[in-house]
Amino acid sequence: MTGIKSSVLHRDTRFIPTKAVGGKGSYIFLEDGTKFLDSTGGAAVSCLGHGNEQVLDIIRQQMDQLSYCHSAFFGTQVSEDLAQLLVDSTGGKLSKLFVVSSGSEAVEAALKLARQYFLELPTPQPERYRFIGRLPSYHGTTLGALSAGGHVQRREPFEPLLSKNTSHVSPCYAYRGKLDGESDADYVNRLAAELDAEFQRVGPETVCAFIAEPVVGAALGCVPAVPGYFPAMKAVCEKYGALFILDEIMSGMGRCGTLHAWEQEDVVPDIQTIGKGLGGGYAPVSGLLIGDSVVQTMDKGTGVFRHGQTYQGHPISCAAAFAVQKTIQEQSLLENVRTMGAYLESELRKKFEDHPHVGDIRGKGLFWGLEFVKDKATKEPFDPKDRLSFLIQEKGLEPKHSVSLYGSSGTVDGIRGDHLVLAPPYIVSKEEIDILVNTLSNVLEEIFATF
Repeated sequence: MTGIKSSVLHRDTRFIPTKAVGGKGSYIFLEDGTKFLDSTGGAAVSCLGHGNEQVLDIIRQQMDQLSYCHSAFFGTQVSEDLAQLLVDSTGGKLSKLFVVSSGSEAVEAALKLARQYFLELPTPQPERYRFIGRLPSYHGTTLGALSAGGHVQRREPFEPLLSKNTSHVSPCYAYRGKLDGESDADYVNRLAAELDAEFQRVGPETVCAFIAEPVVGAALGCVPAVPGYFPAMKAVCEKYGALFILDEIMSGMGRCGTLHAWEQEDVVPDIQTIGKGLGGGYAPVSGLLIGDSVVQTMDKGTGVFRHGQTYQGHPISCAAAFAVQKTIQEQSLLENVRTMGAYLESELRKKFEDHPHVGDIRGKGLFWGLEFVKDKATKEPFDPKDRLSFLIQEKGLEPKHSVSLYGSSGTVDGIRGDHLVLAPPYIVSKEEIDILVNTLSNVLEEIFATF
């Protein structure tokens, strides 16, 4: 929408988006009367859809009781309830919860906690200040989180401001990274050797942690690791005494079919970041789940995490997260994620596996990505000047389609390559998946007809 004045600094200063005026279930209602299928949950956020009455009631009750208090002075019962629920969900493998407001803040806190852990050891290791991440991962937009990530396009304008204490290794990206005839085990061994070599290159005694997404979200389009990858990566970290951080902000909290994505990977992180599906968009909330060895080290040291924020442990955010997680439990929605996820996968493969420009279909649960290629045999991507993923996303927003298609670029090398992400709510029905897949088919038909 253009030509209308706004005092908001929108994502594009030359474009004012259509206003959303309501929402219910899997749909958002727009000011022009459009009923819009929110098939990406925004950015994999709205896991319960919109207008969930149980969640809204619990938030209202908390607002009636207390909307805010500073965590330096007071605690709240709702933060204790949320923490206990989430600690219990890990079987006690992770023993504390730290609540903040956004995914970027959670990653910042994870990096600082990892650094402080080594200062709190009985024999401190102040020489540990480095991190190893992966290309082309995305961990957030604040400077520390952007430094930890390897997303070329998001980093590029701010490179002079970014920390130089993070280096990056290859992702586990079988579609493009696995060699012809290479087994999963051999691929894992090669990636583990690369990580080991990076520890050696930078000095293993300088590394605080390795950080990775169990299923790569925005940067690669729902790429899961091959079996055995994460245990191998953790083994390298343990070899050199570094921490193992899993960023589950996008892929966790049920999105991939289990509450924690690491449950499927036969590995437990030392620190886990959570967000998006934690509060389902009903309030800004994210957090850290922290392994007991880290907690005990802190407790036996100063006992003080030297990091805090004004809205840390915000009561309304905690209430929203608690309500969302209780709803997921009580309505057995993880089972629906698995069932509808399997149906979504089958329909995507049925519709697009033979599409000349769909190179790969990948994902888990209700977290699926399609990668687009100019040539299916060579996997050659489209020219970045074509802006393919942007065009697909914009086409989906047109009233005749009215569907969200989360498009991103830079899939291949940070600059070239296009993919889209689908992340419908955990309450999605077969009928809504049918609408999504058929609408996506229509969108792609229109887009590729112009190429």
